[in-house]
Amino acid sequence: MRNQIKWLWENMDAPYRRRHIIALCLSVFTCMLLLVNPALSQRLIDDVIVAQNPDPLLAILAVMLVVKLGREGLRYLMVIFLEKDSQNVIFNLRRRLFEKLQYNDMRFFDDHRTGDLMTRMSADLDWCRHFLSYIDYRIIDAACTFLFTTVYLFFVNWKLTLLLIVITPILLLITKFFSKHVRPRFVFMREKLSEMNTAAQENIAGNRVVKAFAREEYEKQRFEEKSRAFMDSHLRINKLWLTFFPMIELLVNAIQLVTVFVGGLFIISGELTPGQLAIFTGLSWAVSNPMRELGNLINDLQRFSTSAAKVMELHYGKPEIVDAPDAVEHGRMEGKIEFRNVSFKIDTKEILKDVSFAVQPGQTVAVMGPTGGGKTTLIHLLSRFYDATEGEVLVDGCDVKQWKLQQLRGGIGTATQDVFLFSDTVEGNIAFGNQDLTLDEVKDFARRADAAEFVEHLPEGYDTIIGERGVGLSGGQRQRIALARALAVKPSILIMDDTTSAVDSETELYIQDQLRNLPFPCTKFIIAQRISSMRDADLILVVQNGRIAEQGTHKELLEKRGYYWQTYCLQYGIPMEEAV
Repeated sequence: MRNQIKWLWENMDAPYRRRHIIALCLSVFTCMLLLVNPALSQRLIDDVIVAQNPDPLLAILAVMLVVKLGREGLRYLMVIFLEKDSQNVIFNLRRRLFEKLQYNDMRFFDDHRTGDLMTRMSADLDWCRHFLSYIDYRIIDAACTFLFTTVYLFFVNWKLTLLLIVITPILLLITKFFSKHVRPRFVFMREKLSEMNTAAQENIAGNRVVKAFAREEYEKQRFEEKSRAFMDSHLRINKLWLTFFPMIELLVNAIQLVTVFVGGLFIISGELTPGQLAIFTGLSWAVSNPMRELGNLINDLQRFSTSAAKVMELHYGKPEIVDAPDAVEHGRMEGKIEFRNVSFKIDTKEILKDVSFAVQPGQTVAVMGPTGGGKTTLIHLLSRFYDATEGEVLVDGCDVKQWKLQQLRGGIGTATQDVFLFSDTVEGNIAFGNQDLTLDEVKDFARRADAAEFVEHLPEGYDTIIGERGVGLSGGQRQRIALARALAVKPSILIMDDTTSAVDSETELYIQDQLRNLPFPCTKFIIAQRISSMRDADLILVVQNGRIAEQGTHKELLEKRGYYWQTYCLQYGIPMEEAV
C-alpha cells in the first residue's frame, strides 16, 4: 500500500502537494482544538456551577463558541483543499491513462476487455480520489484524536485513562484479523464488477446483433448472472463486516461504561472532581470513536488498495510496439512495399509463414484467400500493429521497425469492412485523419468514395451527426464514408480490407475508376473476395494457411488453375472444364 500512496503523491502537482500538506496539518490542529471545549467545560462545572460563581460564565461560553466556530471553519477549509487536491490527481491520472490507452498496441487490447478498462478509468480511479479526499485525513484524524485525547486525559487522571485504553490491544487484534480476511474478498468483488461492466458494454455495443437473433432474454439472464455474482461478492464482504462490527461496538460501549462507573467511584473517593468527570465523559467518544472508525477505514483502505493496484498496472504498462531509438526520419512515403521471408506467431499459434513479395510505388496489390488464412495480418504487419516474428517488412526499402510510428501510420490510409464511425458529423468523420481539410476537399473525397449523393440527402448534409458506429446508415454507406476518410489523409499506401463488400457492382466499378485517377501517387493494397475487385491489380496474392500459395496477375493465376481459378469459375458461373 505504501507504493500506491507514493504513486498518488507523485501524480499530484507541486502546488497541490503543498496545499494537501496544509490541509492535513489543519486536520491535526483541529484535533488539538477538540480538547479546548472539554477543558472549558471542566471550569464551567467546577468554577461556575459547583462554586456557584456566575462571573466567568459569559467569558467561558464566548470562548467555547469562538473555538467551535473556528474549528468548523478550519475543517471546512481543509475539506475544500482536500477535494481540490484529489480532483487534481484524478485529472492528471485520467489524462495519463487515456494517453496510455492511445499508444498501447493491438496486443494490449487483445488481452484486455473493454469493460475492465472502463472500470479502471472510472470506479477504480474514484477510489484513488476517495483516498486523498477522505481516507488519508480520516486516518490522521483518528490517530491524532486518540493520541491527543489519551495524553490529555492521562494528565487529568492517569488511573482512569489506563482503564479506558486497556481495551485497545483487543481492538487491534480484531482489526488485524478483519484486514487479513477482507482483502482477497475485495479483489474478488472487483473482478465481478469488471465482468458485469464488460457484459453491459458488449450488450450495448452489440445491440443490433442481439435484436437480430432475438436474444434479449438470454442477454438479460446473462447480465443478471454477472450482476448477481457481483451482489453476492458484496454481500459476503458485508457479512464479514457485520460479524466484526458488533465486537467493536461492544468494546467501545465498554469504554463508556468504565468511564461512568469508575469515574463515579473516583468522585466519591475524592480522586476526581465533577468537572474532571465531565472531561472524561465528554472525551470518551474521542478514545472510542477512532476504534469504531478503524474497521471502516480498513474497509476503505482495502478497496483503495485493490483499485489502485489495477490502475497502476495500466499506468506502468508499456507497449511492445514503440519507436526504435535509432528510428529514421523520412520525407513523404513513396509507397514501395516488400515482405522478406516474413513469419508471424501469436504465442505458439503460427499465423504467417515465410511470406515474400514486392510491390512498386503506385502499383496495386490484391490479396485473397480463405477466411483465417492470414490476409488481414499482412496489413497489420505493414502498419506495424504487430511486429513480425521473423523476416522483414519494408516500406520504401526501410524496415518498418526503423520508421517512426507516427510517420509510418500517417502515410497509410486504412478502410476496413468492420467500419467504426464516431459520434460526430459526416464532415468530422471524413476529416478525422486530416483536420486541415476544407469543406470542398471533404466533399471531393466523399464524391470519390461515391458517398456525396447520399450525404447531401441527409437532414443536415455534411453537418449531420451520424451517431455511434454510424447508426442510421446502411453498411454500404458506412463503408463509403470510411473509404472517404482513408482517402482524405492523401496516403502513399491505401489499404482496403473488404471495403466494397457491402456495395453494389455499379458503385464498386465507380469507386475502382476513382481509385485509378487519384490526384496523388498511391500504392493500393486491396483485400477482397470478389474477382471483380482485384482482376486489374498488378499483383494478386492468394494466401492459404499463412503462406502465399499463388501470386501473379489475373491472367497468370487463371493459367495456374489453382485457388484463384476455382474462385473465378464459381463467381462467374463457369464450369471448370470450360474455363480458360
